[in-house]
Amino acid sequence: MKTPRDLHSHLNTAMAAAQAGAVILQGYDANRSELVIDTKMLNDLVSQADREAEQAVIQILQEQTPEFGIVAEESGGSASTLATWCIDPLDGTTNFLHRIPQYAVSIALIAHTGTEVAGVTLEKDTPIVGVVYDPCRNEMFSAIYNGGAWLNGQPIQCSLAQNLAESVVATGFPFRDFSFADQYMPTLHEAIKKTRGIRRLGAAALDLAWVACGRFDAYWEMGLAPWDVAAGTLLVREAGGMCEDLRESEPWPKSGYVYAGNPKTAPELLAMIKPHLR
Repeated sequence: MKTPRDLHSHLNTAMAAAQAGAVILQGYDANRSELVIDTKMLNDLVSQADREAEQAVIQILQEQTPEFGIVAEESGGSASTLATWCIDPLDGTTNFLHRIPQYAVSIALIAHTGTEVAGVTLEKDTPIVGVVYDPCRNEMFSAIYNGGAWLNGQPIQCSLAQNLAESVVATGFPFRDFSFADQYMPTLHEAIKKTRGIRRLGAAALDLAWVACGRFDAYWEMGLAPWDVAAGTLLVREAGGMCEDLRESEPWPKSGYVYAGNPKTAPELLAMIKPHLR
């Protein structure tokens, strides 16, 4: 964890793990008759595709980086003082189950406070490796701390939009936890009037990846999980943008209240949303 070479090695591990998970997903996508679906809670679905993809990811990460902890959506986690992999084996499960080709494998490595990374001792928990792999488009988004962000190996950057009025903005509606709906709905009403358009595609990791490569100019959502946003946070930051906690209290938006955009659109988005937060 002390040199850029190490970060590239960990990035290669994450990309290999993401591809292994995607092989499982695409196998089930081609043979839906074998797919068993369970309901964890209202509108919160899981299938053996999620579980098997997660195990494929974990196997590679454990084999190649046994010193790191793992936090995964379906199987919990293990601790480490150095760094922790944060895994979403299928971001966009509902899309996947309805055959909507907008889902991804998301993997991030979070370095903990006091860890030395590329010659820098971190003062707070920080995503240092991020991968979001879209198997439907064969798009591999990747990033390393202070090293850049890429799409299929080519550098990417956030859009050059100067304000929300000329921006297409992504979001996610409350769908299983409605406790924050009263905070969220006024922000949606304002965004409808103050932007060029709103998109809700149902996969937070891809929303952030698309901010990083300039397809979306900004993005916000509430009530997510750490694995939904960990990799995307680093992608946006390394693409020259901002991805932060809406409540401005966390070093990265691990509680799932997230906003992102370029240095022009992100602050304007936060200013629009903040008066409605409680």
